[in-house]
Amino acid sequence: MRRPVKNRNIAGPDAKYNSVRVEKFINSVMWDGKKSVARKVVYDAFAIIQEKTKVENPVETFETAIRNVGPAMEIRSRRVGGANYQVPREVRPERKQALAFRWILLAARGSKGKPMAQKLATEILAAANNEGSAVKKREDTHRMADANKAFAHFAW
Repeated sequence: MRRPVKNRNIAGPDAKYNSVRVEKFINSVMWDGKKSVARKVVYDAFAIIQEKTKVENPVETFETAIRNVGPAMEIRSRRVGGANYQVPREVRPERKQALAFRWILLAARGSKGKPMAQKLATEILAAANNEGSAVKKREDTHRMADANKAFAHFAW
């Protein structure tokens, strides 16, 4: 069993939308400690989402996207008797959120030729509609876990 995490820094809610999840996402977007730049990118992306979807609160679209991208199962490598097995495991909620953030950002950073806020807004909208690169990554992860179901009895 995992030992308890002692001193975890808890991010407070962001200033504009009063959401802890948005603040954590801003921290994930941030590079080289430039939080003001990351905050501007995320808020601009939310403005684009609000403009495209005509909703008053783009955080709801963002929450839907995170729910759609977060994987339920993943595979972890486990060494048993000299052989490595890909064992399917359930994903903890914190890791599910972290993976969703990571996959959305990777998909947004992977596309070229547009400002980051626009790429991020496009990817969040695609994820909210259950399409896009990040959702494909989740589907691939689930497919791998399903293919390795035979090794589930090795789970620890």
